[in-house]
Amino acid sequence: MARIAVIGERARVRGFALAGAVVSPAEDPDAARAAWDGLAADVAVVILTPRAAAALPRDGGPLRVVMP
Repeated sequence: MARIAVIGERARVRGFALAGAVVSPAEDPDAARAAWDGLAADVAVVILTPRAAAALPRDGGPLRVVMP
C-alpha cells in the first residue's frame, strides 16, 4: 500500500502524523534533502513546505505537492 510523506518545518508538518502520514521535520535545506533521500520505496506522494520544495531537485521521485 502506498504511503504519503510530509517534509518541512516542524511547526507546519507535525499535524499530518495524526492522519497517518510519514512526517520528516526539516528545518534547513540539508535536512530536507536528507529526508527526501531517505524516503521509503512505498511513498507515492510527498507534501512539501515551500522552503523544503526549494531545496530539492526538480525531477524524479514520487508525486510532489507544495503547501501554499
